[in-house]
Amino acid sequence: MSVDDPGKGVGRRDLLSLAAWGAFCASLATALVGAFRLPNPSVFPEPSLKVKVGPPGSIPELEYRKVAGRNLFVSRGEEGVFAISAVCTHLGCVVAPVPSGFHCPCHGSRFDALGRITGGPAPRGLDWLKVAKAPDGELVVDEGETVPPGTYLKI
Repeated sequence: MSVDDPGKGVGRRDLLSLAAWGAFCASLATALVGAFRLPNPSVFPEPSLKVKVGPPGSIPELEYRKVAGRNLFVSRGEEGVFAISAVCTHLGCVVAPVPSGFHCPCHGSRFDALGRITGGPAPRGLDWLKVAKAPDGELVVDEGETVPPGTYLKI
């Protein structure tokens, strides 16, 4: 507003001044919001793909044990300990153990006791997962690393 004429509307210079102050306040408010959000993470870490499954003696021999909260089975044979993924290679359903091996309840894929495909639409057998021994003596399965079928950890 001009001091000279109170009846006159907002002048061009006053309008530009108000616009500049408005832009300054908006950028300051945006910067403050960003500064307050900075200490809080916007990306949360995923859980580890490595899981401890217990000491070698706790793994059942010639039968599968489902690891709680994970989609994998562990077992022990004459050759050693191994882990098989419980995720069907067709569309990612979780397979269930049956006396002859594994069965996918979604689309009917069937796998033998070593995860090899025996029927159904799955394109390949179940993935074998890497098993290692931790420094404390427990076995660790890495769900993020597949190994060739028939890879055992000698115990």
